[in-house]
Amino acid sequence: MTIRVGILGASPDRGWAARSHIPALRRLDGYELAAVGTSRAESAARAGEAFGVPAFTDPRALAEAVDLVVVTVRVPAHAELVRAALAAGKDVYCEWPLARTAREAEELAAEAEAAGVRTVVGLQARYSPALVRARELLPSLGRLTSITVYAARGKGAEDVVPEWTAYTYDAASGAGLVEVYGGHTLDAIAFLGGEITDLSAAVSVQRAHHVTDTGRSIEVTAPDHFLAHATLAGGAVASLHVHDGRVGGSRVRIEITGTRGDLTLTADADGDPLGGQLQISPLRGIDVPEPDLPAEAVNVAGLYRAFAAGAPVPGFAAGVRLHRLLETATARP
Repeated sequence: MTIRVGILGASPDRGWAARSHIPALRRLDGYELAAVGTSRAESAARAGEAFGVPAFTDPRALAEAVDLVVVTVRVPAHAELVRAALAAGKDVYCEWPLARTAREAEELAAEAEAAGVRTVVGLQARYSPALVRARELLPSLGRLTSITVYAARGKGAEDVVPEWTAYTYDAASGAGLVEVYGGHTLDAIAFLGGEITDLSAAVSVQRAHHVTDTGRSIEVTAPDHFLAHATLAGGAVASLHVHDGRVGGSRVRIEITGTRGDLTLTADADGDPLGGQLQISPLRGIDVPEPDLPAEAVNVAGLYRAFAAGAPVPGFAAGVRLHRLLETATARP
């Protein structure tokens, strides 16, 4: 059976949907991109023309026309659009973060369970071919003792940011470094080493002001540094430093240590780190499914492939756990 997909937030100009979801869907068997939607008639019309499918401004109407609704809009709008899909009785794939707060995520998860639909939250780092292979190699390292992560998103030396990203520097948006990049990184650690049973963290704002490319000055309230220590279910420990605005460009380094050996994963990129999603360069010799896909689409394709096969995927319940973990660790006394 072909799964007909409708994507809310499929901008024809930029965005995560155009760079990852749409290339992945067009490559995978068992899926059909059947609809796109945006909030404005003009942009919806352009998206429909660009992607060659019907376009909608009404999220409920889009949901009625497809089997799976994919939500890729700004985080503050996630709840409204997820609920439109649930009201239509449709499966939902919502990008991470699932919601602005853990409480809002809990409400969405409860409503989805009541609706009896399948849910997906976009924690696609666990489908990285490099992370999958690294987890397969863990037994050769002996007993896992530690995982150390440094993950940085790059930018230029000047504090100038795109206007369309300005909302992410407001802590109230729920879409800052801690929630987006920190959440992806913690999920990758848990995928590799087991459930996080304890987490302590500190956050910091080191660049308190930015100017957008339109010349507007904004005050930064969302942290640009996230430092944490964790204990994993098997007894290993983990530490991470997630850093925004690194002048030297984006960089990820994951060191996995066991009693008989160690393994290191690295990735480097100039500028924006592929939309703030955790990406790891494939280990040498690993075959990447659909190797000619854009890098941003490889992990997303893996998540779609698992969903179509009926395999376990990170659903809204997983999103709730991660939201709770982040909020508890970063709560101010």
